[in-house]
Amino acid sequence: MTTARRTAKRPPDMLVRLRKILELERKRGYTDAAVVGGLDSFLRAALAGDGLPKNSYAAQSVRQLPAGGYRALGNEKRRDWLDQTMRGLTGTATSARPAPAARPRRKTLPPANVDSPITALSGVKAGLAAKFETLGVRTIRDLLYLFPRRHNDFSKLRKIGELTPGEDETVRARVWSADQKRLGRRMGTEASVGDESGMMKVVWFNQPFIARQLRTNTEVVLSGRVRLHNGRPSFENPEWEVLGKDETQTHTGRLIPVYPLTKGITGRNLRRLMAAALERYVDELADPLPTELRTRLDLIDLRPAVRQAHYPDDNESLAEARRRLALDEMLPLQISVLLRRREWQQPGSAGPLVLEDTLRNAYLASLPFSLTAAQQKSLGQLLADLQRDVPMSRLLQGDVGSGKTVVAACGLLAAVAESRQAVMMAPTEILATQHFRTLCQLFGADANDTPIAEAAPPYLERPLRIAILTGSMRKAARTAVYEQIEAGEVDIAVGTHALIQDPVTIPNLGFIIVDEQHRFGVMQRAALRGKSDRSVHMLVMTATPIPRSLYLTLFGDLDVSIIDELPPGRKPIRTRWWPPDRRDEAYVFLRTQVDLGRQAFVICPLVEASGAIQAKAAVDEFERLRTEVYPDLQLELIHGRMSGRDKDAAMRRFHSGEAQILVSTSVVEVGIDVRNATVMLIEGADRFGLAQLHQLRGRVGRGADQSHCLLLSESPSAEAQQRLRLMEETSDGFQLAEADLQMRGPGEFFGTRQSGLPDFRIASLLDTRLIELARTEAAAILEADPDLQAPEHAALAQIVERLYQHVSDEVH
Repeated sequence: MTTARRTAKRPPDMLVRLRKILELERKRGYTDAAVVGGLDSFLRAALAGDGLPKNSYAAQSVRQLPAGGYRALGNEKRRDWLDQTMRGLTGTATSARPAPAARPRRKTLPPANVDSPITALSGVKAGLAAKFETLGVRTIRDLLYLFPRRHNDFSKLRKIGELTPGEDETVRARVWSADQKRLGRRMGTEASVGDESGMMKVVWFNQPFIARQLRTNTEVVLSGRVRLHNGRPSFENPEWEVLGKDETQTHTGRLIPVYPLTKGITGRNLRRLMAAALERYVDELADPLPTELRTRLDLIDLRPAVRQAHYPDDNESLAEARRRLALDEMLPLQISVLLRRREWQQPGSAGPLVLEDTLRNAYLASLPFSLTAAQQKSLGQLLADLQRDVPMSRLLQGDVGSGKTVVAACGLLAAVAESRQAVMMAPTEILATQHFRTLCQLFGADANDTPIAEAAPPYLERPLRIAILTGSMRKAARTAVYEQIEAGEVDIAVGTHALIQDPVTIPNLGFIIVDEQHRFGVMQRAALRGKSDRSVHMLVMTATPIPRSLYLTLFGDLDVSIIDELPPGRKPIRTRWWPPDRRDEAYVFLRTQVDLGRQAFVICPLVEASGAIQAKAAVDEFERLRTEVYPDLQLELIHGRMSGRDKDAAMRRFHSGEAQILVSTSVVEVGIDVRNATVMLIEGADRFGLAQLHQLRGRVGRGADQSHCLLLSESPSAEAQQRLRLMEETSDGFQLAEADLQMRGPGEFFGTRQSGLPDFRIASLLDTRLIELARTEAAAILEADPDLQAPEHAALAQIVERLYQHVSDEVH
C-alpha cells in the first residue's frame, strides 16, 4: 500500500482545470459560457503550451474537434463530445485513498472524425498515407477536398448491339467467360460478356487478377472507349465493377471522377476510398457560409456540394456544386485580404506627409516635360493618401516607359519636406542603380561613383542626400552608408535586399517604395516595414500590367492607380517574328541600325531555372556573335552569375555608347534605360511568356528614333506561335497581360511561386466575376461582424484564421 501511495501521481494542473471547466460547461447547458472568450480559446492555449500533455486522452480529444471547434457544434454534439472527454479524464482524478495497484488499461482513443488522419480509413496504412501526403492529403477532410480534375461521362447506358466505335459508352452485361491470358509480353485478363443484343470481347492488359473476380454469370457494368476487334465492338482496359444488391456504382455507369494521382495510388483505389469517406464523414463538415448568404445567392449547402463535386447526378449538378465550392475558397481569401488591410491601415498610426502646392509645382516645373493626364491623376491620388494619418497602401501600375518613377519621386519629396526618411527598394542591383541615377537626375544631383549623392534643388530649403545600398558594395562602403542612414543623414535610400539586412536601421522612416514587388519574398517585404517603429506609407510599383482578377487577390489590400498612356512623342515599337531561315537577315538589320549610330540588345533564353545554364547560354552566344557575326563591333555581356561590380561596369560601357551590342539573359527585363538603343533581338522567344516578352521589348523605344523588336524562334509550339503573333499585333501591355494569364495561368504569370496564394482546388483566378462577388460579400460580412464572432460565422472564422497566417503581411 505504501508503495502504491508513493507512486500514485497527482493529475497535471491543466487536466484538473480542464475537468473543472468542462463540469461548469455541463452545468451551464453547453452554452460555451464556462470561460471568457469561449471554450475554444482555452483549448487552443492548453494545446499550445506545456500544460496539456500532448499524448493524453484530453489532447487527442481536443484535436478531434472539427475545424469550427466546439463553438461550431450543435448542442447535442457538444454534449456528446464533452461527456466523452470527461469519461477519458476520470482516470486522472485525485483520490483521497491510496491508489490500488491495477492492471494497465488498453489506451482508448476518441472515435475517428473528419479531421482524423487518413489512416483512420479502412485499408490505409502508413505507407499509403505517405503517398497521399504527396497529394496534400493528410486527414479525411483533406481527402474530401481532393476534388477531381475532370469527369468521364460514362452515363450513356447502351446495349452491346447499339455501341458506336470511338464513343465513351457503358454496357450492363453478364460474364460468359474470364481467363488469365498472355497479352503481349505480360499476363492479362480476357473476358467475353453479353446481353440480349449480342456479345463482345473485353481485355485488361497487365491485370490478370481481374479474371478471378469475374465469375461466370456475374452481372457487371463496363465503361470505356468502344473499339472494333474483327468487326465486333470491344473494350480495352475499361472501368468495371460487379453489381451488388444495392447496385451502387463507383467506377462506371455515371459521371466518373478523374483525380490527380501519384505513384502507388490508382484511380480505382482512390475512387473506392473517396466513396467510403463520403458515405461516412461528409455529414460532419460544418458549412462556413451563413444561411442568409446561401439563400440570397441561391447556393446549395456544403455537404451535397461536396458529394456532387465528386459523384454528380448530372452536369448541371456538377456545375452547381463547383460554383458553391469556388466561393468557399475565394471568400476566406478576400476576408483575409481585407483584414490585412484593416490591420495595416489603422487611423492615427502614420504621420501625414503634406507636400505644399508651391513645392509640388516647383518640382513639376523643373522637369523637362509635362506630365500626362494619367500621371497627373495618379499623382493626385498619391499625394491625397500621403496627407492622411492612415498609412497609404497603394499600387501604381503602368506600362514600361509610362513615367511611374517621376510620380513616385514626388512622394519622396513629400517625405523629405516633412523631415522624414524614405526608401526605394528594387529586386536587382541593375534596377536599383537605374533608380538611383534617375532620382539624382530628377533632383539635380551628380550620380558619380560614390554611393551617396547630394542635390540642392532650388525649391528645397536644404540639400537633399540620396544613397544607394546593394549587396555587392565593398564592406567598408556599405558600413559607411549604414551609419549615415542610421544617423539620419540620408534622406532617400535606394537599394536591393541589402536595405533589409539586420545592421540597417532607419529611425525616421516615413515612406517606402517597392518596385516590381512581386519579385520579393514575403519575409523581405515584411522586414522592410519592420525597419520603422511606427506605421509608414507604402507605394508598390510594377511595370507588369496586372489583370483586374489578379490585383483583386495578389494586391487585394491596396488601392490602385493606373498610368495607361505613354508620354507624347513615343513611337510604337515595330515587332516582327523572324523564322529560323531568316536569322541572317535579322543580323543584317541589326547591323544597319548600329551603322546609323544606334545600339542593340540580344537576349538569350532561360533554358532552365539554373544560374549556370543561363550563364553558359549567354556566354556561348556572346562568343559566337563577337567572333563570327560582328567581329568589328564592341559587345558586352551580362548574366546572372556575374558579380554586381562586373555587371555594373558592363552596363556603364553600354550606357555610355562605348559598346554597340549588349548580350544578356533576361536580367535586363527591368531597370535598363538606354535611350539610344533601338533594337531588341530575342533568341528563343517561344520560351518566354507574353508579359516577359513585353517587358523586354520595353527596354527599347525610349528615345525619339523608331525602335524594333525581333523575335527569333526555332520551332515554336502552336501556343508559342499564338503568343508571338499577339506580340506582333499589339503593344498594349494590359491586353497582353490578360492573354498571358489566360494562356499560362496565374501560377506562372510572374514566373515566381512567391505569391503567397493558397492552392485552389475549384476556384480560378481567371474568374473575375467570382472574385468580385467574394470581395463584395467579404466586405459585407466584416461590416456586420468585424471580428467574425457571430455564431453563424464560427466555421468561416476557423478557415480565415488558418488562411490569415498563410497570406503575406501586405499584399496576398
